[in-house]
Amino acid sequence: MDSPTRPWPTGKVEELEPFVRRVLAPNPSPFTYTGTQTYLIGSQDALAVIDPGPNDPAHLDALIAAIGDARVVAICCTHTHRDHSPAAAPLQQHTGAEIAGCAPLALDTTGPRADAPFDMTYAPDRVLNDGDTICGEGWTLKAVATPGHTSNHLCYALEETGALFTGDHVMGWSTSVVSPPDGDMAAYLRSLQLLHDREDRVYYPAHGPAVEKPRQLVRGMIGHRRQRERQILRQLEKGPQAIPDMVPEMYKGTDPALHPAAGMSVLAHLIDLQQKGKVSRDGDAWELAA
Repeated sequence: MDSPTRPWPTGKVEELEPFVRRVLAPNPSPFTYTGTQTYLIGSQDALAVIDPGPNDPAHLDALIAAIGDARVVAICCTHTHRDHSPAAAPLQQHTGAEIAGCAPLALDTTGPRADAPFDMTYAPDRVLNDGDTICGEGWTLKAVATPGHTSNHLCYALEETGALFTGDHVMGWSTSVVSPPDGDMAAYLRSLQLLHDREDRVYYPAHGPAVEKPRQLVRGMIGHRRQRERQILRQLEKGPQAIPDMVPEMYKGTDPALHPAAGMSVLAHLIDLQQKGKVSRDGDAWELAA
């Protein structure tokens, strides 16, 4: 999907519904769309910040201006990629709020990435587990564990309104990246099914527009992943293949510069298929299980 027509509302405060405002960070890229969206939940008496974003001075200034005199009670991160969590520490210094959200994860990978590297500086004061809550007058945020994109990924449900803040787990503009060794396709699909079984009214992702028909989108995303799985098995029916040989056939029309990243997604599927006993590996070559 192409990015929407500029100008993008970078640095501006957008009111989406009662208790929910959004500020877009100036970090657009092929993998962040128009940039990371930080959400402000609550009111003057108690405010929570979801995904403070990159440690960018202009973005921090925009967040501080949007917060104004409000009392920030929590800074919450969905996960610790560098486009989501690095602003947590400087925002804490300004507001005095606790960092309460996903578990820390500092994974240094050397292979090709289709997403941001991990934030090695993230240090939460309180790790939220599935079902834990943060509350203010008239609003409750509940943590929903959704591992897969990363092992520490959380979504946040605004209980009173049916809004779900989905981070990178579900986005309207693109499928989520699942990149081993931390990304786990089996966990990702279980987390998608978990969301499909919920009855959230709307999704607010970290990148891209709000998702107004969430269950329909999630159903399509599950179908897309199953289609990729079948595509891989058809490829291997031709004989043993290495991932770089499979990707050009599977991702026809995709910019070759993105093929290494696509290969990581294929690897995630192959690991899942291997765990199911459907494929096996010999060095760099994968084949159907005997």
